[in-house]
Amino acid sequence: MTHHIKKPKTRQGKLFLEKREPKIIENDKTTIFVRGANANNLVLTAMKDFAALKKPNCVFYNRKNEINPLEDVTKLETFCQRTDASLFMFGSNNKKRPNNLIAGRLFDHHILDMFEFGIEEFKAMKDFKTSKVASGNKPMLLFTDGFDETSDKKRLKNFLMDFFRGPVVEYINLKGLENLLVFSLVNDKILFRNYRTELKKAADTKMPLVELIEIGPHMNLVLRRSKLASGDLFKNSCRVPKQLKPTKIKNVSHDKLGTTHGRIHMERQDYSKLRTRKLKALKKRKFESIKQNNQSSPKKMKPESEET
Repeated sequence: MTHHIKKPKTRQGKLFLEKREPKIIENDKTTIFVRGANANNLVLTAMKDFAALKKPNCVFYNRKNEINPLEDVTKLETFCQRTDASLFMFGSNNKKRPNNLIAGRLFDHHILDMFEFGIEEFKAMKDFKTSKVASGNKPMLLFTDGFDETSDKKRLKNFLMDFFRGPVVEYINLKGLENLLVFSLVNDKILFRNYRTELKKAADTKMPLVELIEIGPHMNLVLRRSKLASGDLFKNSCRVPKQLKPTKIKNVSHDKLGTTHGRIHMERQDYSKLRTRKLKALKKRKFESIKQNNQSSPKKMKPESEET
């Protein structure tokens, strides 16, 4: 079969395709939220709260869609390709799997990882009567012990970091770190909590006191099923382009704080030729210099007289 590549006929179409082309530094990841055919109010409210955390890089499909991502991903991949999204969340509800959420990510427009969660003990954002965080704010992520025990849990931690990390920034203002997402693993359940930080003056020290105020959503997630990519495919998706790899400089290293350390190789110095400050006490006297010269120069032997 021969594949025909359609070239854009308009300038707007050309710009649209250029935005979709692979880049050395990719854009911020877009997330789509897809509503299932049997999604109830609890699932829809949870998805809307997650979309509020992901704004403005998200698209919400509010129409009902007959999709089962774990069995057929064709329609979901089409939605992601249409909006140039690499993250997705699908919500559904049935008797066998109530309050169901399926979240995943794509690589090269194909499914990479998928995780199916069940929602328990849910409290929406609107149930917390406190001021919220502005949209587009980069959150802080905190993971408790337990996520590094097995390879599947490590992959789950990597996915959660990829899903909730927010926009990529070069510089961070400490006063702008207002949102904290906490993931705790207790009895094979993922406890998801969202907090807003407040800095208050301390009486004894200059360092401010940090207070955490829960703003929602508040939920416990049960991992039901997962579909993970192979090790080779996952390694290929994490590959860094050559242009972004730092060039190695000899004898230069960096510590954890970012300080640059350099090592200099010097030839062996002759300290006898080192110029120092001339002092009277360090000057050699005449007889010492004559004695030193006599010791250094070899003695001349007198020739023996020839016998006649």
